[in-house]
Amino acid sequence: MIALNFEYYKPDSLDEAVELYHNLRQSGKEPLYYSGGTEIITMARRNDISTKAVIDTKGISECNVFEKRGDQLVIGAAVTLARIAENKLIPFLSKTANFPADHTSRNMITVGGNICGKIIYKEAILGHLIADSNAVIYGEKGKRIVPINRAFNQSLQLEKGELLFQLTTDMSYSDLPNICIKKTKQEKIGYPLISMAALSKYNNIQMAFSGVCAFPFRSIEMEGYINNKNISKEERIEQAISHLPAPILGNMQGSSEYKKFVLRNLLDYTLEILDGEGK
Repeated sequence: MIALNFEYYKPDSLDEAVELYHNLRQSGKEPLYYSGGTEIITMARRNDISTKAVIDTKGISECNVFEKRGDQLVIGAAVTLARIAENKLIPFLSKTANFPADHTSRNMITVGGNICGKIIYKEAILGHLIADSNAVIYGEKGKRIVPINRAFNQSLQLEKGELLFQLTTDMSYSDLPNICIKKTKQEKIGYPLISMAALSKYNNIQMAFSGVCAFPFRSIEMEGYINNKNISKEERIEQAISHLPAPILGNMQGSSEYKKFVLRNLLDYTLEILDGEGK
């Protein structure tokens, strides 16, 4: 049961959504954009969220696009993870969309909701980080397109009233060698111990992680060490681990020491499979 009372709006256009947001905010209602809504509903049931208005973006056509346009795959922020997982145009985007929650929940969770939500894992972003996707964002100043690796820093960096409405990915990534692995404490379903996506492009490994730190990340510095063929494999792995962007997160899924052990094994496996691969 949700004890929170809030107003519900479902705009038909990006302009209407942004105008609604600012009008509602000026009225002191602290609105939230709502896509799949699973996280907002869950947090509202726990009284972990406070808002007097939600703006449902599922009625906006641009947010529901899922198609190949020329050399780009365009995915609207309101497209569900289940739909992305079933589509194999860029296989590792499908694999990482299959990481969060269970199948029933993925029928509701949207890629935009997963990336922009409060839950720290945001596993659906991993494929986009290694694919150098673009985030397409809309706000009062109109549309802006930002490389995802610049737009995402621990969380998606949005100005007040902006919303992520699409992600675009170059189709040239569709046939690159890749690995997508989710390690959990016990069952396959649940928050990750560590989730990882990696690919090889021009004989260099690009990799992104969730569960290692308190936020998902791709570290160019770590990639520099893991791709340094002038040192031994063991040194490459240890140097990469020593240059994590933040301390390893110990939690209910696993202690920091155990996660370090798992990460070391994942990096070893990644080098075994992808080192020297790619085009």
